[in-house]
Amino acid sequence: MLTPISLTPSFGFGDRLGLATPGHIAAVHGTGLAPVFAQQSVRENTRTGRTPQQVLDDARRAVEAAGWDAPWGADADHLKSVDDFPPFVEAGYTLFTVDPGEHVDNAASVDPLTVLMEKAKGLDWDRLAKSYLKSTTDQLWGSFDKESLKRAAVKYGRAIAHTASMYQRLCTMKDAFDFEISVDETDDPTTPLEHYFIANELTEAGVKFTSLAPRFIGRFEKGVDYIGDLAALDVEMARHAAVTKHFDTYKISLHSGSDKFSVYPLLVKHWGSRLHIKTAGTSYLEALRTLAVTESALFERIWTLGLERYAEDRATYHVSADPQKVASSLSLAALLDDFHAREILHVTFGSALMRFGNEIKATLVKHMDAYNANLQNHFRKHLDLLK
Repeated sequence: MLTPISLTPSFGFGDRLGLATPGHIAAVHGTGLAPVFAQQSVRENTRTGRTPQQVLDDARRAVEAAGWDAPWGADADHLKSVDDFPPFVEAGYTLFTVDPGEHVDNAASVDPLTVLMEKAKGLDWDRLAKSYLKSTTDQLWGSFDKESLKRAAVKYGRAIAHTASMYQRLCTMKDAFDFEISVDETDDPTTPLEHYFIANELTEAGVKFTSLAPRFIGRFEKGVDYIGDLAALDVEMARHAAVTKHFDTYKISLHSGSDKFSVYPLLVKHWGSRLHIKTAGTSYLEALRTLAVTESALFERIWTLGLERYAEDRATYHVSADPQKVASSLSLAALLDDFHAREILHVTFGSALMRFGNEIKATLVKHMDAYNANLQNHFRKHLDLLK
């Protein structure tokens, strides 16, 4: 049943080809996680040439064919303006993820005081001071002084207002839905204190949100494991978890969750079942893994195109792959296990689908058993860590 999932632990399966849902169903069956089988952003729809309705219809057909009768969701991901809503609302999506990153003032974290004070002139300082400077006891996530409060309010104030206006608009278009706020694609990490500020301001504004995706410390790049100090992340996540426990109304959301195998145990440690994880391009990479074995000539052309397009296509992603560091001795199949090659193939998916989309899909249809097996094996590596 396509329905809002609310606070049930959940897992998002992005499918850029419209063929992966059978493998996703096989992987998630019996895990207790509520699946989001249809998950696509406006950016991804543009690059794949698919509409929100097509994405949902592809997932629904697979769900019905498999006889899946448990709740499942559909995520309109990384929406930036109210103009993005209509096609997702009309199609029947159940989760709406708002990305107000363009309204975040990243410089506020380091602005000189004179610049910060100028930016803060429009703030309702009396209200903010009354709300955030009254506590004399430090919480695990920290406490505000005047400067840190100004920095948080300047950094996130416009983003919070934008999110609230989008929520209010969505309420006029749809009765029941899950709502997520995503600030994970910003330049600066979201501190636990800023996390508290965002959650509290949204709550005070009447925004009923199901999940929130902060920008954690370290690097959560596409299709590869976490890059950074896991011990420091553990400590930081404990402080973020204290914030979510304080409100007890939403779950944490991890974006770029593909292949973050070292991070999953920390998520379970700190949030238990109050979590949502999003993956996207890793299903596309498993499609390429299938092609590397079944149609190596096609895969080789995709890889060559990826090398040509990487410099331009990487512009809208946080990735650090270097084509010069891909060993020339690697077999085609081994490229799917190489850090640099995985990221190159991941972010050039739009170019590959524009050039070879029909051929890729036709080949996968001929080898669906192999593709489904690869998907099931790969996602079981993810899901088994969330038990």
